[in-house]
Amino acid sequence: MLAVALATSIGTGAIAHAAEAITLRASDGTTLSAQWHAPTGTAPAVLLVHMLTRSHAEWDMAALALNASGFGVMALDLRGHGASEGSAGALGSMVLDVEAALGWLKARSEVQSGRLGIAGASLGATLAVMAAAGDPAVRSIALLSPASEYRGLRCEAQMRRYAERSGAVMLVASTGDPYALRTANSFEAMGTGPRDLRVVDATSAHGTTLLAVRPDLITSLVDWFRRSLL
Repeated sequence: MLAVALATSIGTGAIAHAAEAITLRASDGTTLSAQWHAPTGTAPAVLLVHMLTRSHAEWDMAALALNASGFGVMALDLRGHGASEGSAGALGSMVLDVEAALGWLKARSEVQSGRLGIAGASLGATLAVMAAAGDPAVRSIALLSPASEYRGLRCEAQMRRYAERSGAVMLVASTGDPYALRTANSFEAMGTGPRDLRVVDATSAHGTTLLAVRPDLITSLVDWFRRSLL
């Protein structure tokens, strides 16, 4: 019933596919877990990257909505999180996890070549920028509560590189989360590619908790990737 409701809300009439548990391996040998929602036919794909101490499950509602709208969707467990191996403290190595997920998607025959998106929340947003900068197949990113510096991980230079190729960026931050809001405003001003800045008032919600405070943002995410990837 949830998938049907989400499909109706975005006006597609499609039904989200059940997730398939998959494993993949990062370039340093770490075994990772993820959930894959296959598209019907050939379609763009969106990778979902969670916050620190969370798992792919925090994206469940968004994954269903994106899949019901026609996208292939992978929700990744970063190393040391969910069912993935490795250390949850190895933040500097987690970009390898995102790169491995992108490599898996690019090898799938049902994923349209050069039409990948990434949605990341908090730490996941920083990792999304870092991975997107070096991968021209990533055409669109959506960043919930972005941070130009997250516990020593800096992504401002990578954001500038991504912006130089006119990559599309959606940015979401709350008024009660000043660092994320400053970063979102700074990233919006970079480059000439498509930009969509959403400021959520009267809350300090951070990362994917914004989706609970403002469920309409899930529909906004779907609309963003439809506009920037289809």
